[in-house]
Amino acid sequence: MEAPHWLTPQEQRAWRAHLAAHRLLFHQLDRELQGTGLSLNDYEILVNLSESPDRRMRMSELADATIQSRSRLSHQISRMEAAGLVTRQDCEDDRRGTFAVLTDQGWETIQRVAPDHVASVRRHFIDQMTPEQVSALEQIYTPIVDHLQALRSIR
Repeated sequence: MEAPHWLTPQEQRAWRAHLAAHRLLFHQLDRELQGTGLSLNDYEILVNLSESPDRRMRMSELADATIQSRSRLSHQISRMEAAGLVTRQDCEDDRRGTFAVLTDQGWETIQRVAPDHVASVRRHFIDQMTPEQVSALEQIYTPIVDHLQALRSIR
């Protein structure tokens, strides 16, 4: 058996800084959204639906886009349906398929909440870096995201 290829001290610091930044940023953004009645996961779903043609997506595509299991997304959509933000529609050409559809109330909610949320993202994330660092971060994360998305599609 091959010995583990341990992280160097610098790699370990970088990895732990990444984990801490991700968790703290998610927590802060989620906390700031709570006053709107939305979670960060709700917001992500509303954004995906608002940017989709006819403001709807197949549930399977929405699960993939939000990196959630089908069952977890289904429970979340049920909660969002109860709040009047989304509805489900049967897929006409696939009886097993279902669409999540943004309601008018969901559209109004994302329109109302988005400016403050974007300001929070800017304040807590973008404004903490120089433009060069933002560019570098995009260059760093793009191949990682591509690699991990490819692995997801294999399953």
